[in-house]
Amino acid sequence: MQANADVSFSIAKGSIHGLVGENGAGKSTLMSILYGYYRADSGQILLDGQAQSIRTSQEAIRLGIGMVHQHFMLVENMTVLDNVMLGAEGGFKLAAQRATVEAQLRAICTRYRLDVDPLATIAELSVGAQQRVEILKQIYRSANILILDEPTAVLTAQETASLFDILRLFKEQGKTIILITHKLQEILDITDTVTVMRGGRVIGAVPTAGTTKEELANMMVGRPIENNLPRAPYHPGAPVLTVENLQLQDAQHVQLLADIGFTLRAGEIVAIAGVSGNGQSELMEILAGMRLPTTGKLTYLGQELPYGRRHDADGLPLAFRELGIAHVPEDRLRDGVVKSFSVMHNTILGYQDKLKNRWGLFDFKAIAARCAGLMKKFDVRPANGDLRIGLLSGGNQQKVVIAREVLAQPKLMLVGQPTRGVDIGTIESIHTQLLALRDAGVAILLVSVELEEVRALADRILVMCGGRITGELKIEEFDTTRIGLLMGGMHKS
Repeated sequence: MQANADVSFSIAKGSIHGLVGENGAGKSTLMSILYGYYRADSGQILLDGQAQSIRTSQEAIRLGIGMVHQHFMLVENMTVLDNVMLGAEGGFKLAAQRATVEAQLRAICTRYRLDVDPLATIAELSVGAQQRVEILKQIYRSANILILDEPTAVLTAQETASLFDILRLFKEQGKTIILITHKLQEILDITDTVTVMRGGRVIGAVPTAGTTKEELANMMVGRPIENNLPRAPYHPGAPVLTVENLQLQDAQHVQLLADIGFTLRAGEIVAIAGVSGNGQSELMEILAGMRLPTTGKLTYLGQELPYGRRHDADGLPLAFRELGIAHVPEDRLRDGVVKSFSVMHNTILGYQDKLKNRWGLFDFKAIAARCAGLMKKFDVRPANGDLRIGLLSGGNQQKVVIAREVLAQPKLMLVGQPTRGVDIGTIESIHTQLLALRDAGVAILLVSVELEEVRALADRILVMCGGRITGELKIEEFDTTRIGLLMGGMHKS
């Protein structure tokens, strides 16, 4: 199978160049070749007109190429300073070297407005700050070409704006940025030129000022994208989930959730909107059985969920799945897949006991056939169930997770950030699947930081801030200004 075929394009020095395409189009493979992770079978890489053979990432760094990966390459229990120095210590006398590097990092942070404390521990930093550490690391290593792979996938709108300010400053310094993103509005906002890939090939490159989101989407998937997906009229059924006075405190007695209450009915999608870190993740973990609430009553199909009979959450996620509660976690790599397992094995995780025969053994022939059907129906690429899932693009990993949960025929579907880091064609596919579940009578609780996704899918909207629900709106009341105020803590009057 050919990941890249006859790829040719050029990037102007001192520009921001966008690279877009569907999941599996070959973007990350191409950048991995430029960064020395992979070696191309043929072709040339020219830097400033000179042919270069980049066999390792160390050679790429030496040539001034830096890469910020979608999933950060940081050691969480180490400081920013130690992460930057890791692999580039420069000798045995680390104490003197640390002081020198710290001074250099503070100078870089001032020059590029990175707002990072070199002595802070990575685990204490927000996602946006961790990304700035990755950029800081590349600048320290004298990167003149910076590759960013899905840099805004986990950022808030404010963090994205801050990142773009940094990238514009980077450009003003004469450096070159390659931006891989699925968010076409970001391409229009910040890039000078955009190259489109499909099926491992370059479809075309266009000046950003002369294109539109619709044109780029058409080039990416080879067909028009449907913006308004069909859905049945909103006629919710009986309550499926009722949450009353839910409270959550951590080990230090910090209040993470307070006074959470809502009802979710069959045949409706209730979306929770809010800036990341305001309790949405903790709420979904409780509902999925991954975490125990401090107090509160949670009723599912007329029966209380069995939190009170346990001292910890071990075994609860499996018990909840057996009750018909499916879960698409917001962090697919941490909670949704096992990267070292095959695609086929990942398609049965959490449901493996249901796929055993009467002798308690797996029928792998039947499981392989099931996996092949799943991959075909959900357009997982490449369609090879024996492939290690860690080798798939993020969007195709997400398709596997969603397909696995949909095939379980749940009564309640918990969906966290379903389209984070996926392309526009896959977004359409995922939205279609969720709306089909809703129309079939499934109750869906959706958490998304993308307000356009909330608008496209929700029947009702709950807004969270500081671990509380600050307001509830019907979809016909959708108003970005009002939602923004509620997201900032302004309670509904």
